[in-house]
Amino acid sequence: MEKEHYTGYNSKLKDFSRDLRKNMTPQERRLWFCYLKTYPVKFYRQRSIAYYIADFYCSKAHLVIEIDGGQHYTPEGMDYDRNRTEVIETYQLEVIRFSNSDIDKNFRGVCEYIDLKVAERLAGGSISRGVGKGIP
Repeated sequence: MEKEHYTGYNSKLKDFSRDLRKNMTPQERRLWFCYLKTYPVKFYRQRSIAYYIADFYCSKAHLVIEIDGGQHYTPEGMDYDRNRTEVIETYQLEVIRFSNSDIDKNFRGVCEYIDLKVAERLAGGSISRGVGKGIP
């Protein structure tokens, strides 16, 4: 059975999700507080999807944003992320990834790319922020 988009909630991950929200990495914190928290389309932090927790999730755009630290670039980390992405994509969600370095060195570019992806996922509909407007 094909899934339209993720609408469930994995209550087994509730406490872990809450802990992750309280203990975000500096890069996650920056993206959330400087951009996604006030974004015109609602994003959620540390949202459970199947048996994984996405860093950021936008249900309206069917979009998942992952911020990857160094552990994601080991062979084991890359294999885990590949499997995780495959599972998340079964819910008709697109996963986009940024490294910690992307956030640190190209924050504006990251925000512009997210803005572009959200607009694309909303089938070309315009959003009030728009590329280049209100982007830090």
